[in-house]
This record gives sequence, structure tokens and C-alpha cells, in this order.
Amino acid sequence: MYQNKYEQALNLYSTKISDTDIKNKVGKILKDKKAENDTLEVKKFLFSCIELTSLKVTDSEESILKLTEKVNAFEDKYPELPHVASICVFPKFAQIVSQSLEVEGVEVACVSGNFPSSQALTEIKIAETALALKDGATEIDIVMSVGSFLNGDYESLCDEIEEIKATCGTKKLKVILETGCLMNAENIKKAALLCMYAGADFIKTSTGKEIQGASPEAAYTICEAIKEYYDKTGIQIGFKVAGGINDVDLALSYYTIVKEILGEEWLTTERFRLGTSKLANPLLQDITGESIKFF
Repeated sequence: MYQNKYEQALNLYSTKISDTDIKNKVGKILKDKKAENDTLEVKKFLFSCIELTSLKVTDSEESILKLTEKVNAFEDKYPELPHVASICVFPKFAQIVSQSLEVEGVEVACVSGNFPSSQALTEIKIAETALALKDGATEIDIVMSVGSFLNGDYESLCDEIEEIKATCGTKKLKVILETGCLMNAENIKKAALLCMYAGADFIKTSTGKEIQGASPEAAYTICEAIKEYYDKTGIQIGFKVAGGINDVDLALSYYTIVKEILGEEWLTTERFRLGTSKLANPLLQDITGESIKFF
């Protein structure tokens, strides 16, 4: 039977996986390994992985400027602590973040490509991405075409990602799978592999806009895909988890999964991110032992 190049690529990997098996493996890892990661150093690292995110219909230049100024002020107030990894906003606010941000090493991330639905013409997605980059974005987050994937149209899915990545050039492209819409682990793994094959620099779980955001099982499945892809290609793809990361214990779960599946090499802000704003204050409280509502 004829197979196109995308189906041939998927055949190189183990995609026949069981949701029950994944759930059991995640349970064992967290039971056996999570407690040892509940340390001050790990919590500081997790803080440095946060992408401080504001993606609300009520966002304005004023509110985004206030968020950026908080990041600037944080470095002065807590010089002994790491800064966040990025500020993540809509493209229309890329310029104000880029021009106002004073902290070296904090990226300007923009959601693009008609976030969060991804239901737009490819030409519009490319234009929006190019404009975000022109205005100062240093990283781009897009949602893969979930409908194309579920319909088996892998060619359209991959072609679009390739074109957007070409627009990004050397800037990081994070591709969101929206795992809560993919129904099972097999689909999540296939989608992750296709997006990496098409040029994604990061695989991200979710937008946080659907009912179901990230889950430890989805994270495990994506990390397995990233590991297998690395074993075959030597290319290290980053991992970003987002959607419902509101407490420190859950963040420690994701850290543990990444550490056990991908290893220490992925435990850097270049390869691991947490898309959340709600986690910042709880982490700070755990780190400092004080009641803090800075962000």
C-alpha cells in the first residue's frame, strides 16, 4: 500500500501506545521520583522556566506595560533569584514589551497564527508571524492545525509549519498540539513527531484556552516522542507545558517527568518551559518562605 513521506516518517517510531500503559508509567515515576525533586534549587529552576503569560481579551498596552515593568522591578527586588524565561503576549503587544523590557535574557514570546484556534489561511499566519518578529518578538508560539491532523491531512499540517518556521528563521518556533483535543496518547505522539519533522523547535502541550489543558500523561507522551526523535536525528527539541499549571506540586510533576524521560540535558531554560502566570507567586512563596503577591 502506498504511503506518503509523512506516514513513512511515522513508521520509524513506536506510535502504537496504550493510554492505560502511559497512565501507569506516569504514576510509577511520580510515586518513586517526585519527592526527591522537592528542593529549593529545583523550585528556583522552575521559576526560571516560567513564561509569564497574558493572553486575555482585556489585555491593553497599559496592562502589558505593567506586566513588563514587574519583570523589570523583580530583578532589582530579588537580585539573588533567577528571572523568568519570557513574557508571552499577543503580537500587537510585541513592540511595547520589546521596547520596555530591561532585563537581559528574558525572551519576548508571541502567540501567532490565529491563536488559539489556528483557523486562518496560511498566508495570514505567516504575515502575523512576520509582523510579530518585526516588532521585537524573539520566540513564536503557534497552534498546529488540529483539524488537519485529525483528518489525516499530514501534508497540509507539515507544509504550514515549515513555512512559518522559514519565516521565523533562527528564532524559536514552539508548536502547540492542543493535547486535550487529540483524544489519545497515540495521536499526541504522532502529532508531536510530525511537528518536529516539520521544523518545530519546541513542542508545547496546550493553549490553556480549551477545557482540558496539559496533563502529566500528555507530557510523558511528548517527552517520549522528543527522546525517540533525538535518538534518531541528534536534534534536541524543547518541551513546553501549559494549561492549568497553577500549583508547585504539579510543576514538580512535570519537572520529574522531563528529568526521568529526557534527562538532565533538557533541564535548562533553553529546552524546558512552563507557560503560566499563576505559578509565579506560589513558587516565590515556597522559595522565600514569605507571603508574596508580586506578579
